[in-house]
Formats: sequence, structure tokens, C-alpha cells
Amino acid sequence: MSTQRIPGPTERIVIVGAGLSGLTAGLYLRAAGHQVTIIERDGHAGGLVRTEQLTAADGTTHRFDTGATILTMPELILDALGAVGVDRVRATARLDLRRVDPSYAMRFADGSALDVRADRAALVKEVDVRFGAEQARGVAELATWLDRLYDVEYDAFIDRNFDGLTDFVGPELRGPVTQLVRLGTIRGLTGAIARFVSDDRLQRAFTFQALYAGVPPQRAAAIYAIIAQMDIGRGVSYPVGGMGRVGEVLAQAFRDAGGVIDFGTRATALRHVGSRVEVVHGVDSDGASIDYPADAVIAAVGVPVIESLLAAGSSGGGRGTRRRRRSVRYSPSAVVAHGIVPTSATRSWPGDHHSIDFGQAWKSTFRQISPGRRRRGELMSDPSLLLTRPAISDPENFCRNGFESVSVLAPCPNLDTAPFDWAPLARPYVAECLAVLEQRGYCGITDMEVLRVDDPSSWAAAGYGAGTPFSAAHTVAQTGPFRTPNRWPGVENLIVAGAATTPGVGIPPVLISGRLAADRITPTGARR
Repeated sequence: MSTQRIPGPTERIVIVGAGLSGLTAGLYLRAAGHQVTIIERDGHAGGLVRTEQLTAADGTTHRFDTGATILTMPELILDALGAVGVDRVRATARLDLRRVDPSYAMRFADGSALDVRADRAALVKEVDVRFGAEQARGVAELATWLDRLYDVEYDAFIDRNFDGLTDFVGPELRGPVTQLVRLGTIRGLTGAIARFVSDDRLQRAFTFQALYAGVPPQRAAAIYAIIAQMDIGRGVSYPVGGMGRVGEVLAQAFRDAGGVIDFGTRATALRHVGSRVEVVHGVDSDGASIDYPADAVIAAVGVPVIESLLAAGSSGGGRGTRRRRRSVRYSPSAVVAHGIVPTSATRSWPGDHHSIDFGQAWKSTFRQISPGRRRRGELMSDPSLLLTRPAISDPENFCRNGFESVSVLAPCPNLDTAPFDWAPLARPYVAECLAVLEQRGYCGITDMEVLRVDDPSSWAAAGYGAGTPFSAAHTVAQTGPFRTPNRWPGVENLIVAGAATTPGVGIPPVLISGRLAADRITPTGARR
């Protein structure tokens, strides 16, 4: 199955967005000798993978990861750097990764806990001690099943460009499809995991990742168990200094390879004549207009942004503006509070770098934050919360003057399902969540000095559809061949990268999407 590439000249490439997908695409294209310019509205690279300094009341600044906090499969970053000649030794040194172990510390409403270890033998032993020999055997068998699922699914369905539905039923994929059926992936995710472990707490450990895909575990397809394999089976890493280091390293390598990044420049239109974009219009931080002639464009931004850029650049009757609109179902969103807590309090807390503190409710929680089309979303009545404490892995950068940087994430419905007025709601809701955590053993967290709260209105103001940073949900109708394709219909030289397109949401998928976008323009080498 050969990749359909864009026709015509491709010497000058303009990429809109310096997130991980845009940077990855740029690296592969520079490696192939193309002239590549990335325009980025913000003053930094990385998109939603970023580290920021926030200021406390006393004027001190504290470091926080204000976007993605989970880094898995860093080999994809090394591959992108390797494309422009940065060998793996130098690339690894630049990223300066530390292993996060346990990947997650999970606490349950009945007082039990589980440290999810990256090492399989250690994980099985942990389960044996806490949940018994039968559940430990089940986890060992589940881990083997996840390995087999990953081996079939990754190469055949994730790290590959598709040109239409017929690709999925062609002879090349008959074998992988048959293997997936034999692995039991036609059933739901929860049912697939329950074949191996009967304890609902362990089921949560291997299905909560469906939240990343925007689908409740009870409604998610078993194929999404691969997400658990990516972060539990393959482990979690952390770059010293914060997640923002990833974007910085990729951006520096891109510039070293001759690429150009114009920070502080906002794309305002994609001028297209007929079926081709000819110029990307932009405005710099001083308000000056800039035109970027383009043989091909990669839009590493959301679908609504692409549509608005095409509409603004229409010369009248351009086919590119008449893309068939369909209703997009978005993933749940999140309220994230970033604040500082005295280390005298945090040193007694349970958990680790990434701690998931589950409420008793599970199915009802997902119904609240991810309701059906005819239901209204609600705030969690019995919240399950994610605490991120990078100081556990990197104390020299995330502890200052006796205070530790702590982030608390509470999943919530997006603005389509619950159009709340978040301005008066966000901080009182954060206070409620902190009070819940105080009761669960995080003594002193209610005294956290909250330096910033991001909520659905924040994400919406930043241009994310429905006020969620997690993009379109991976429902059956928005997965694989039904997801926004990375070749924009009607515009032959416009390619899409990022979470909105294939393969989907999360750091591994957006890195893959960047390479797949580049592969639409030029061959990028053998797949993994």
C-alpha cells in the first residue's frame, strides 16, 4: 500500500504551528532537503507540551508543566532528531530524561493503593502483594496480551498513512485485521480487560487511559488498550527542567538543520487559488503583515482554525472552503490548578510524580463528564483526580524556597455538553477538589497558593474546539478512516498534523502524525 503524496512542486514548505507535530514534520522535511518555515503565534515551541514560570504573591517564580505531563515512547523524539543527523547519544543527552517509576501511583476509595511499575516483574509482584496471586497471574497474562496487541496494531494501523476506507479492507491488512479479531478486540475495552483481571480496581488501572481518547472505558473499543501498553507497558520518562524541554530540543535541532521558526507570528489566512494554497498570510507581534509563499502547507492546528484560515484566504469560490462539515464530538475537558505547597506538608503525602486518586464512583463519573448526545454534562460528584508533582523526579527545578510546585487536574465536561460560565465557577470548584484531597490524606493541600487555573474557557480562548485540549473524541465515527484525514479535502497541497487528525491524541500519536504529514510530501524512511 503506497502513500499518496501531494502533486506538483514541494520545495517551499510552510508549517503553521510549532507544537510537537509541526516540529517533527519540519525535521523530517529538512532532512529531505526542503525549505521549511514554521510560523508560531506563541513565543515558544512545543504547543501544549510546555513548562512555564508562574509568580507567587511574594514575587517568587515557580516552574510548572502547564500542558501535557506524561511522556512515553521517547524513541519517537530520538527518531525525529536522528533524521537531521543528531545521533541517539547526543539526542538522549539533550533531552536529559529520567525514568518515572512508578509510572502512576494509584489510590482507591477503599484505602488500597497500587504503584504501577514499568518493570513487568515488579508490577506483577506489586499486584501479588496487594491484590493476591490470582490477580497477579491475570496481570501477567494481560501484559502478554497487550504486547501482542501493540505488535499488530502499531505498524499496521497507527504508524501508517491511509488514503481511504478501502485501504482498511485491502489484502495488506487482512492478516492484521484477522489477528485483532483473534485477540478479542471486537469487544469493549472494559470487557477485554476483565477477561484477565476481575478486580475492578485493576480494571481501572488498565482502562482509565480511555479518557485520553475521549470515550468512557465502558464504551471504548478494546483496540484502545494500546494506550495502556504505551504508558504502562513501555514506561514513562521525564525531561529534567520540565516537559517544555522536548519542544526546545526539537526546535533547536530544526534551526540547526537550516529550518526557520518565526515566533510571535499568527497565521491569518491560507490564500488558495483553485485547489492549491499559494501563500500563507501572517501577522507578527508588531502587527506587520507577512506573506509566506508556499508550495505545500502543513497545518498543525485544530480543524476549526484550518477552516477559518481557508475561508479568510478564499479568492472567491475556492473549492477549499467548501469542505463537507460534520458535527465533531469532542473529548471531555479538564480544570487544572497550578499552585505551591510547603514541602513540610508535601513530604508526608502519599503518591508519586503522577498520582491518580480515584473516587468510589466510576461509571457514573464518566457519564457526568462524557454524556451522550442528549444529556448535559456535569461536574464530578465523586471526583477522581490527577496530582502531578514533578519535584519527585526533578526536585532541583520544582522546589523553591521551601515550596513545591503541585498541579491538580480534574476532568470535566467540555463546553459543548456543559456550557458553564467558568469565570465565577473555576476557583470555587478547585477549592472543592482540594478539600476532597485533604480528606483523602493530602494534608495541607487546602492551603495551596493557587497561582493559575486553566478551565474549558481558557482552552477555548486558546483556540481549542469545545474548550478541550484533548481534541476530537475517538468514537467509532471519528477513528481510523473516519477521523479528519491528514490530506485536506479539496486542497491538494494542504496537509494536517496534530491531535485532530490520525492517529490521534497524546504525545506518541502527535509525534507520529508529524512524520506521517511529512510523508505526504516526501518519503521519510521505513516505519518502526
